[in-house]
Amino acid sequence: MSKIEARLAELGLTLPEATAPIANYVPFTVSGKIVYVSGQVPRKDGKIFPTGRVGEQVSVEEAKTAARDCMLSIIAHARTAAGGDLDKVARVLRVTGYVHSASSFGDQPSVINGASDLAVELFGEAGRHARSAVGVASLPAGAAVEVEAILELA
Repeated sequence: MSKIEARLAELGLTLPEATAPIANYVPFTVSGKIVYVSGQVPRKDGKIFPTGRVGEQVSVEEAKTAARDCMLSIIAHARTAAGGDLDKVARVLRVTGYVHSASSFGDQPSVINGASDLAVELFGEAGRHARSAVGVASLPAGAAVEVEAILELA
């Protein structure tokens, strides 16, 4: 078991199955040592959850948990890209989070902290990354949050 897998277990977390794309793209690409993971939406029981606008139908805490779930999906794809060994992930370079926001909502950074905090919990200093947290009018299938990431392999 890799150190990262052990840390996941210690936190009581399980990586989801790496999901197949829902359109004409691949879940990740690798160029040299860099892994680009496509945007991930939160899922529960195989369905996108939560859906709706943060600040209206979805609370900040629900959205923050959803962003954490997105990061778990990103890590599942990174594991595949790393040949099954998460210890080969040298660094999380960048995270971009999109928040399906109510028109008056402006706390996107707090929502995307769900993803960022998990990256640091798992990878330590190597999990600290550059980031954008963007409010958007809609996301695929009404998802409340979508997160994408760029990682470096050892």
